Amino acid sequence: MAEAPVWNVLVLPVLLGAGAVAALVFDASLAARAAGRPVSASAALSAPLRAVVRLLITQRRTTAAADAVLWRTGVVLVPVLAVLAGSVLPLGGVAVSDLAVGVVWFNAMEILTWAAVWMAGWGPNAALSLVGGYRFVAQGLAYELPHMFALITAATGAGTLRVGGIVEAQSGLWFVVWMPVAFVVYLLSAMAMAFWGPFDAPLGHDLAGGAAGESSGVDRLVFLGGRWLLLVVAVAMAVPLFLGGGGGPWLPGWVWTVLKTAAVLGVVVWVGRRFPTVRMERFAEFAWVVLVPLTVLQALVVALVVLVR
Repeated sequence: MAEAPVWNVLVLPVLLGAGAVAALVFDASLAARAAGRPVSASAALSAPLRAVVRLLITQRRTTAAADAVLWRTGVVLVPVLAVLAGSVLPLGGVAVSDLAVGVVWFNAMEILTWAAVWMAGWGPNAALSLVGGYRFVAQGLAYELPHMFALITAATGAGTLRVGGIVEAQSGLWFVVWMPVAFVVYLLSAMAMAFWGPFDAPLGHDLAGGAAGESSGVDRLVFLGGRWLLLVVAVAMAVPLFLGGGGGPWLPGWVWTVLKTAAVLGVVVWVGRRFPTVRMERFAEFAWVVLVPLTVLQALVVALVVLVR
């Protein structure tokens, strides 16, 4: 897989942002339908713009003895790390950086997101936002091991850690066909990474308010925008890992990549609206008791198949 021209480094955030806006529009449509309101195309399309304007005109909140540098750094790092994780995503047959250890790079950026969200919760020097930050760390500890096994399973099947190499290994058969458990677990962990849907406890819909509970105005806009970018990047990575990347008949590779990403992102956003928030200790128990054994078994099956062939 070829690397993109240098100017594509500037295009990548725009593409990820477009995906985030599309997901927001679809989510706004689902929210209107769930509330019993008529689903209006104009209202759904304007929902992201209204949210941005509302946050831009909101005054920044301040707290006593806050560590402003730590607070703002954590907020800004969330979208930055999402874009860095997306640098190994292939659009068709081209990636901004097709690293030899692309899978490791992607996972490393995800793990650094833990620190960013925790910093955003710690920096305000407020108990409730700190609770939200630690909730995300606890959620990360629960989802990360099955998430890593899902990534390792795809890399084992391809015999490489290079994302482009994983795509090339699926020229005959997509990995989702013989790695369905890894695919499903990967999507679940992707939702947990972006604290979306049933795994949105770190964002906080209760008294605690989540890691961004003390953030407002531009700070909250950047943090929530980074959260949506994380969701898009994590879902988009499922396409080269399990769905053959840009492989498909008749259409160019980049079109197949966009179509597959849009389809998976639509399913993930829909699922997020269909299920209530899972309590943290129940998710941790489910991850350790169910997801980890399943992904280990899936990895062993894939390793045996690779050895036999």
